Amino acid sequence: MHDSLPDFRMPTEEQVHLAAESLRLLADPTRMKILWALLQGESSVACLADLVGAAPAAVSQHLAKLRLAGLVRGRREGTFVYYSAADVHVRRLLEEALFHADHTDRDLPDHPDRPGHPQHAGHPGHPGHAGHPGHAAHAQLAADA
Repeated sequence: MHDSLPDFRMPTEEQVHLAAESLRLLADPTRMKILWALLQGESSVACLADLVGAAPAAVSQHLAKLRLAGLVRGRREGTFVYYSAADVHVRRLLEEALFHADHTDRDLPDHPDRPGHPQHAGHPGHPGHAGHPGHAAHAQLAADA
């Protein structure tokens, strides 16, 4: 027992394994673009392929992996399958990954994460970060989608 961490509890092995698998699947730029597009609304493989600039077969393979991990859902309508993000957790995962990426370069003189910067108090989900305006990473993914 660590005296400095009296309430410390390690996640279970299963929780750690499942979280690591989800993060591993998110570690692909095309999959991140697919998920970003799906966070905007339901879409077909053909539409997603056009949005992310990839071949439909490649998008279909990415979607199969994301679906197995529980990050996306598919809904069949006739011969088409329409995909959507599985739940709000997917949005939070992607937004946090983008937020983190946008805040890794803190040596920029006007970076919003610097205390005293007018946009420092901005990102939803973090104390002192309520409503962070568009980050470069968010804008880039949106532009690419």
